[in-house]
Amino acid sequence: MHGGVLAGWLMVALCAVSGAYCLLRTRTGTPQERRTARSEALMGFGMAAMALPAAVLTPPEWAWAVYGVVFGAAALRALRWARRGGHHLHHLVGSLAMVYMAVAMAPGVAGAGGHAGHGVAAGGGMGGAGGLPLLTGVLLVYYALYVLRSAGHLIPAGTAVAGFAGGSAEGVVRGAGGGPGSVPGGSAGGGTELTAACRLTMGLAMFAMLLTL
Repeated sequence: MHGGVLAGWLMVALCAVSGAYCLLRTRTGTPQERRTARSEALMGFGMAAMALPAAVLTPPEWAWAVYGVVFGAAALRALRWARRGGHHLHHLVGSLAMVYMAVAMAPGVAGAGGHAGHGVAAGGGMGGAGGLPLLTGVLLVYYALYVLRSAGHLIPAGTAVAGFAGGSAEGVVRGAGGGPGSVPGGSAGGGTELTAACRLTMGLAMFAMLLTL
């Protein structure tokens, strides 16, 4: 239990810091970059709230409906820009994944486990929550590949991990420009190494949350 709570707080901290950094990015850049930063900030803060340990805060039953509505609206917004491809498609997948987790963890779906499943820290995380194994598996595969590819662009060339994950020296140097080595999603959200690291962090957090469904 103690280890689970610690892991939960670590995830809350990482997602909250990532969301705060993305919020700062909304003050600069092109309109498209600011729009992307706002979407990523919402995702970071949303995951931080969802990961809060149940021992600290048991959400009311209507909280899951709020998650569903907020990220359902975010998904519709992402769908509007998804035709441009790149990171907009990733935002669409992420928003739909948040809606899916909110529905799976809702008390009416997960029964008594809906409350026990809040966050990744309560007695093994969201083990009491519901979810469709096939859909969960597809999302896990997507985020595993996303994390590997993102990490590959942050690792210097010449290492076996970078080569396996598709990274290169050009990826590290030119990641900010959305060139051949850019992180998945291109330069839509700024694309500096710190931005890429925040996206990698949120990808890892999403993978961990899906893993506990």
